[in-house]
Amino acid sequence: MPSVARPSLIYFLAAFAAGCIMAVMTHLNATVALYGSPMYASWAGHGCGTVAAIAILVFLRFRRRESEENTPKAEKISVPWWGYLGGVSGAATVVAASLAVNSPLALSGAIALGLGGQVLFSLAADQWGLFGLPARRLDLRDLSAVIFILAGSVLVIMSGGAQA
Repeated sequence: MPSVARPSLIYFLAAFAAGCIMAVMTHLNATVALYGSPMYASWAGHGCGTVAAIAILVFLRFRRRESEENTPKAEKISVPWWGYLGGVSGAATVVAASLAVNSPLALSGAIALGLGGQVLFSLAADQWGLFGLPARRLDLRDLSAVIFILAGSVLVIMSGGAQA
């Protein structure tokens, strides 16, 4: 069995930071949905993201023009068709999370169940090699991790109603 390379600390920190940012983003989107609707929150969030992405692309294009004379021509990048579904799944995520956060689940329950869903889908993607990922045989540790995450989600949700 080939040895698996261990990721460096920066990858752990990046994943943890992404989780923190997702919790903040979920809360902000749910706040917008509270004053509008989940669909409006999705459109507002993705509209802001689109404006930011366009600004970054314009900035990078101007920087590239300045250094173009010293750089060889870049190869064209070919993106698979399903690579563009990230926006669709992102929009659906904002709508679903906005509904969940503005329910008795609250932010912690929505994030806990969202984490469970992410892990379950990620394990399926690993098992079957979805989206071009290398297929990976799942084992008992994977199943036990999902059980613990879902059990923790239940604890977070059940304890959320207790008032101090």
